[in-house]
Amino acid sequence: MPPKFKRHLNDDDVTGSVKSERRNLLEEDSDEEEDFFFVQNQVDEVIDVMQENITKVIERGERLDDLQDKSESLSDNATAFSNRSKQLRRQMWWRGCKMKALVALVAVILLLVIIIPIILKYHT
Repeated sequence: MPPKFKRHLNDDDVTGSVKSERRNLLEEDSDEEEDFFFVQNQVDEVIDVMQENITKVIERGERLDDLQDKSESLSDNATAFSNRSKQLRRQMWWRGCKMKALVALVAVILLLVIIIPIILKYHT
């Protein structure tokens, strides 16, 4: 049995195949044009899809930037609220202390008003 494939090609085989390939390409030029337009249409579709994807990514990035700005604003507001609540707590504590001191002072004055006449009455 002869080998199915030649292992060594000579120059005549190569030039003959190149000439036949050129002839086939020239004869099948119309198929190439159809293939070209088919491929071009696919490329155009891919370009459209990629442009759409890029637009979506840009919009997503803008939304993420907006969310980041809002979260920073919320964080700042939370910090400010915390500080104001601490100040208010201190103010209310001092107000309570002042009120207790005032009540104690009034109680002492009342006791003195009641006790001093009694003491003076027994000593006279």
